[in-house]
Amino acid sequence: MFELLVDIWGFMKERKKFWLAPLIIVLLLLGGLLVLAQGSAVAPFIYTLF
Repeated sequence: MFELLVDIWGFMKERKKFWLAPLIIVLLLLGGLLVLAQGSAVAPFIYTLF
């Protein structure tokens, strides 16, 4: 997992695509929210957002 992050950072650094960093962070946070809320009582409320 750490190697993947290093590769992504190297790509952004090489190609000057630092605008991708906030996009990737938001996608990871949303994915984590969905995974954590899948088994809880909050899940129906989160799924209505999407």
